[in-house]
Amino acid sequence: MPMSSAFKDRLFPALKSIVEHYGTPFHIYDEIGIRETGRSLKHAFSELPGFREFFAVKALPNPRILEIMQDMGFGFDCSSITELLLSRRIGAKPEDIMFTSNNTSREEFLCADAAGGCILNLDDITLLPKVPRLPELICFRYNPGPRRTGNDIIGNPVDAKYGVSHDQILDAYRQAREMGARRFGLHTMLASNELNYAYMVQTAEMLLSLIEWLHSEIDIVFEFINIGGGLGIPYRPEEPRLDLAAMAGGIRAALDRFTAGNNYAPQLYMESGRYMSGPHGVLVTTAINRKNIYRKYIGVDACMSALMRPGMYDAYHHIDVLDKDEAAGTEIVDVVGSLCENNDKFAVERPLPSIDEGDILVIHDTGAHGHAMGFNYNGKLRPQELLLKADGTVERIRRAETPADYFATLDFTPDIFKP
Repeated sequence: MPMSSAFKDRLFPALKSIVEHYGTPFHIYDEIGIRETGRSLKHAFSELPGFREFFAVKALPNPRILEIMQDMGFGFDCSSITELLLSRRIGAKPEDIMFTSNNTSREEFLCADAAGGCILNLDDITLLPKVPRLPELICFRYNPGPRRTGNDIIGNPVDAKYGVSHDQILDAYRQAREMGARRFGLHTMLASNELNYAYMVQTAEMLLSLIEWLHSEIDIVFEFINIGGGLGIPYRPEEPRLDLAAMAGGIRAALDRFTAGNNYAPQLYMESGRYMSGPHGVLVTTAINRKNIYRKYIGVDACMSALMRPGMYDAYHHIDVLDKDEAAGTEIVDVVGSLCENNDKFAVERPLPSIDEGDILVIHDTGAHGHAMGFNYNGKLRPQELLLKADGTVERIRRAETPADYFATLDFTPDIFKP
């Protein structure tokens, strides 16, 4: 959702001095906001014993952010070797890491098994014999196919490359048990940025129904269900917020019904990323050019390499112009970067206060899938990351990339092979 008034009150009075000290562009994250969201999530599900959030590292893979998540008692959802190493670097234990990947390589499995292992969540039944050492606890990612519709963003499950199909899921657990697995979990991920709480309740109900059927067929008990991530945030000011309390109540009722019929209940896990950090980050950039041709363009010193969601998804991100509001009137502009691609735009035909060169623009909701999705096309370099700490100080938590970083992979020992 567009940044809260409390985040603005903490950031905007100091923003000019922060810009003077660090320069632009930069992403800055709000520690207080992140912690408040974490507390609200834990409170909503506090009546469910064993509930746990595994923060989706891909949303904001910075060690300082992961330390905040860890301090709140959250685990980490990882999907690559680098994310595993990053989580372990800040002290995550095996039970703190849910490793879910697809098209998983042997190297990734070996990394997952290192340092005491992790919760291994397999995306495909054919991966079972490829796991170098099958752990006692095993989980599968379930794809219901035509039995369920995805939301508008993540698409139809039938078309998704992820997960074990419905007609494979029973055999997957049967094979895992025959190979030595003794503890079991079940995972799915069907939605992205979902604002309808009922969809998430239905996902939990789907998994509970599935483990009830699996138990009746092969007599295994499930320790947990993981409904995945996908909890949404409203990017536009007029959009409603996800009703977290109603979602928690619906899932709690579903678990109560399951318990009444089965004399036990699995723990509930989820792996939100965007919901946890998305609204609590902004991209701060400076207007450096005005161009008037067929449209009015405001050129800024950031580009799509710092935030690709608008260009990739045509996603809306709200924009404030520091110390200017719409009371004095607006103009219709495109806010653009310098990349050699015409989709390098943060806003298209957006009514904004009149912008002059040197004005500071604040692009909202970049605390997830912002810096993390950056890239180096055109040789563009990703910006620094800052943390607005709870005590009001600002900490640099990632420096900006430099040309030396870009050229570092060209410094290698020559290797010429003649077949």
